[in-house]
Amino acid sequence: MRYERKEQFEKVNAFGTGTANTAYAQYFTGDSFLNPLTDPEGGLFAANVTFEPGCRNNWHIHHKACQILIAVGGRGYYQEWGKEPVELNPGDVVYVAPETKHWHGAAPDSD
Repeated sequence: MRYERKEQFEKVNAFGTGTANTAYAQYFTGDSFLNPLTDPEGGLFAANVTFEPGCRNNWHIHHKACQILIAVGGRGYYQEWGKEPVELNPGDVVYVAPETKHWHGAAPDSD
């Protein structure tokens, strides 16, 4: 889904955009924003990461834990190494098993 104005997107972004994701910017192409939902030092870390249109993260692997992606707004993609990209839309959930090389991000024309 494309939003004409950022204010429209914020209405559907239930977890909030957060702040510029500068600490991890080197692992992204484009701009992203991070809003931690739980204590990063706790046993389970959950965060809302908002991707600007066309922003994606680099190929990466989570060695000790799974990752769960929940698309909450806009349109994006997820891809595992050796497989075709999968389109993500609001409400889609992806389980990424530990040791799975992958990337995810926003579609170039998605707000």
